[in-house]
Amino acid sequence: MFLVGLTGGISSGKSTVSSQLKELGCPVIDADVVARKVVKPQSPAYRLILRYFGQEILLDNGEIDRQKLGQIIFSNPEKRRLLNSITHPEIHKEMFKQILLYFIKGYRYVILDVPLLFETRRLTRFLTHTVVVYCDPATQLSRLMQRDGLSQEEAEQRIGAQMPLKEKRGLASHVIENSGSREDTHRQVLRLHTKLEDSMEFLVVRAVAVAAVAGLGGLFLYTIRLLVS
Repeated sequence: MFLVGLTGGISSGKSTVSSQLKELGCPVIDADVVARKVVKPQSPAYRLILRYFGQEILLDNGEIDRQKLGQIIFSNPEKRRLLNSITHPEIHKEMFKQILLYFIKGYRYVILDVPLLFETRRLTRFLTHTVVVYCDPATQLSRLMQRDGLSQEEAEQRIGAQMPLKEKRGLASHVIENSGSREDTHRQVLRLHTKLEDSMEFLVVRAVAVAAVAGLGGLFLYTIRLLVS
């Protein structure tokens, strides 16, 4: 089994591509879903977030108000880095648990849907392929304003808080161009799916795992420690 990183920018269409891959039967681990799980009330990350951001970010039911917290970190890079330092280690640990489950089930590859894949770079060393969902800047801005009901200034601020899509595009091994129709995007997803399914790279990874189980596990265990650290 090998790992494929899927990323993009806000309103670039990454969620659409992720959904289409799931429909094709691909195992997808969504970092946003995992992120919500690791900040549930009374979790270690939850307690740290309250310590540094205060009770005012809570909803009436005690859960974290993600929209309010998002407003804080998008306008304050220092607080955004602080939040990432709290949540990212917990997210990576939970993702690794899910990766192991898919490995045990015998899947050829797993897709890691990670919005900040290239910003943090903590996972890129473990990925065989990286996929960026790209759209042109004007389309991205228009989609975000319409989706979230934001003014142009607010939307530009949120887009500006992330690595530019053009830069991510240059770092990826595959690009899904999502400026056009949904049908065109789906055709690109099908081509990517076929390429991944036909790849034999999973055999190399499985051979390494077998060697580890056979007693040559030092490097394997070191890799695990790197991933969860």
